[in-house]
This record gives sequence, structure tokens and C-alpha cells, in this order.
Amino acid sequence: METKKTRVGIYPGSFDPLTNGHLDIIIRASRLFDLLIVGVLRNDAKKTLFSMEERVDLVTKCTVDIPNVKVEMFEGLLVDFVREKGADTIVRGLRAVSDYEYELQMAMLNKHMSPEVDTIFFMTDINNSFLSSSLVKDVARHGGNIHGLVPEIVVDDIYKKLKIS
Repeated sequence: METKKTRVGIYPGSFDPLTNGHLDIIIRASRLFDLLIVGVLRNDAKKTLFSMEERVDLVTKCTVDIPNVKVEMFEGLLVDFVREKGADTIVRGLRAVSDYEYELQMAMLNKHMSPEVDTIFFMTDINNSFLSSSLVKDVARHGGNIHGLVPEIVVDDIYKKLKIS
């Protein structure tokens, strides 16, 4: 009797901070996989507001009620992380055509390096199409209201990190 292969997907990103757009994609992608690993990337070229451990904690806090989601940090090549975790699918989100051009290049490069790995794209929900972590940080930095842009459970963490009350 043949055993069913566990479907493992990887949703990579810096998640600095996690937005409602990211969370929407996590929720939707978690329905397609037995296990969805949210891979929090260490990218030294990117100046992050939150440390690697803080970003993992924030994503974990926001996904604790999704039983088949696991949050892990990684560095290096994404395809190496995908192989290490026994996955064969990368999940990416698209907000606009400009995202597509970049993401297509990355998907093709990943396919070149690892032909067994596929990339699937989720179109963002229309309500989140303008959202990015950078915009959230800019709004918060200037004392703007970020409620509705990020999961409520992390709003205070963001304001506290920016020392805004």
C-alpha cells in the first residue's frame, strides 16, 4: 500500500513586520498544504526594525491558531531551505505587476537551481493590495494609525519598538 506524501510548502519573507496581507496569504496557503513553513529570512543587506528572533515571535504569535503552520528562521539560498525541509513548493504573494516581474525572475532562478521546486503565486486580497511592511513602518514612525494594516496582536509591539505610545 502506497503512503501519501506530506505536502510541505514554504512561504518565505522578511516579515518586518508581518502585515494583514502576509497573514491573509498564510491562511489561504495553509489550506493547500499539510504543513506550511513560514520562513523568516535573515537578509543582512536589509536593515530591519525587528531582530530575527522578534520577527519569528511576531509571526508565531499571529499564526498560533493555524495548526499546520510552523515558523522558522533561515538564511542563505531559499532552495536549500526548501530542500532541507522536504518541501517542493514556494508560496509567494503578488500585489501588483511590479511584484510579478521581480517574483517571476526569482521563481525562474529557483527553478533553474532546483528543477523539482515549484513556485505558486497568490494574488493579494484587494483590501491589502497597497500594503507593505515598509509603508506600515513609515505610517507608524510618523504617529499614524496602523490598526487594520497589521494583525491587532502586533500593533503595540510595533509602536513600542518605534517608541511611540
